[in-house]
Amino acid sequence: MAESDFYTKDGTVDHKGNPANIKKTGTWKACPFIIGNECCERLAYYGMSSNLVRYFKHRLNQHASVATRNNQNWSGTCYITPLIGAFLADAYLGRYWTIALFSIIYVFGMTLLAMSATVHGIKPRCYTEDNCDPTVTQSAVFFVALYLVALGTGGIKPCVSSYGADQFDDTDETEKKHKSSFFNWFYFSINIGALIASSVLVWVQDNVSWGWGFGIPAIAMAIAVVFFFSGTRLYRNQKPGGSPLTRLCQVVVASFRKCRVAIPADKSLLYETTDAESNIKGSRKVEHTEDLRAAVETESDEKKGTVNSWRLCTVTQVEELKAVIRLLPIWATGIIFAAVYSQMSNLFVLQGERMNTHVGNSTFKIPPASLSIFDTLSVIFWVPIYDRIIVPVTRKFTGHKNGLTQLQRMGIGLFISIFAMVVAAILELERLREVRRHNYYEVKEMPMTIFWQVPQYFLIGCAEVFTLIGQLEFFYEQAPDAMRSFCSALQLTTIALGNYLSSLLVTIVTAITTRNDKLGWIPDNLNYGHIHYFFLLLAVLSVLNLGAFLLIAKWYTYKKAVGTLR
Repeated sequence: MAESDFYTKDGTVDHKGNPANIKKTGTWKACPFIIGNECCERLAYYGMSSNLVRYFKHRLNQHASVATRNNQNWSGTCYITPLIGAFLADAYLGRYWTIALFSIIYVFGMTLLAMSATVHGIKPRCYTEDNCDPTVTQSAVFFVALYLVALGTGGIKPCVSSYGADQFDDTDETEKKHKSSFFNWFYFSINIGALIASSVLVWVQDNVSWGWGFGIPAIAMAIAVVFFFSGTRLYRNQKPGGSPLTRLCQVVVASFRKCRVAIPADKSLLYETTDAESNIKGSRKVEHTEDLRAAVETESDEKKGTVNSWRLCTVTQVEELKAVIRLLPIWATGIIFAAVYSQMSNLFVLQGERMNTHVGNSTFKIPPASLSIFDTLSVIFWVPIYDRIIVPVTRKFTGHKNGLTQLQRMGIGLFISIFAMVVAAILELERLREVRRHNYYEVKEMPMTIFWQVPQYFLIGCAEVFTLIGQLEFFYEQAPDAMRSFCSALQLTTIALGNYLSSLLVTIVTAITTRNDKLGWIPDNLNYGHIHYFFLLLAVLSVLNLGAFLLIAKWYTYKKAVGTLR
């Protein structure tokens, strides 16, 4: 049997660096371990983050606006740190060892977090449920643990989805078709973990203790690590291709040096290696597009004994930079969506606090943060419908193998997210009318049931299935082979910037609306507030963002690697 028949054609290896046996590794054989790891990790993450804004407010004794801002800043950091993990994965460690390293940091951070809510001396002293007096040291320990978790989750987050997709060979028609389905079920597993977190763990935090509420996620993260290492022998691993930042800088410098050099009409004259693979480890050659000045060979290049990469770059290397540049406008349109998405763990929770949290006429109370369970149920409902019904039906009309293109899928999600904000604003208007009509201003929970929030959560879940899963697949597929972790991290930074944008908007809105001793849009007692204005502000920004996305998507050119199937 020929070597090309025995091993994957894109040069993947096992965790020790030996060529991976294509018959014994990868595909759906390896994916259960990756999906199981992600499910447990997301259970841990959402288990400690879903209710975090209430811990800030009631245990660390922070005002509503400060708690919201700290929660969004931390959430944003969780989606900025993926740039660190992505760089190490693509340049030096590979995805397997990056996930392994940062998982250990993650477990350590989760353990310290549980201790900060349990161990006497470092947990805040509370006199009543809402009357706590944390010391500076106690708050510091909590924030150190919190940002260790941010580093851990950020290190593995850009690698796990890409690592799962690596298990499918782009040159094999059957495997390539399964890859698109993998992203759907990968996101499905995320929401199984989130379902348990937003129901069981949030209830534990509100009704048992914060120690158990943070301790169970720590245990879940340890189980996630065990899941991951259990599949080690089945994984396919791509070799790290060296520093992507260096390669990108080389193209910029070479292009600047050759800014006056004419590009030949015959593209075969452009510089590229003669081997079947590119000169970048773990990367296939990419078909050329226009404007490849850095790949034009000149007499001065030929006089040198060896090629100076700061003067002459291969076509594939130039296409790496161009692929990243093409992604940036699409990337930017994800920021507003992320700001909308972030409201589920912030203003939606604070809005729910002021509503009737009893289930029917019983004494059982549902924690406000647990309403995010309906976002999760929405995702669990829509993923199989999309994968098994929408894709086959739309495929008949569009002829596209995935039914909808990735950009079409993302655009539909952006459109749905507008309605989520409008529905949230309408609910708040109705709630405030009831407050004024019956003078419920000082009532902790007004009679309106919290389950009126279900539609806004359900709409965001539907938007997730289209936009966020579309982004996962889009940024993986359109990324250069040796920069897939980096581009996955780039996609995650939209969530970070969305959180930071929301935090900035809260700061600006609070500063403007509290002038002349007014309470503003987001006071501690939302019965005196106007958060519906904030939701409508996000709806207007989402409309403008959708318009920008449609213009950008119209002119986007998809990447095509040499030897892959369209």
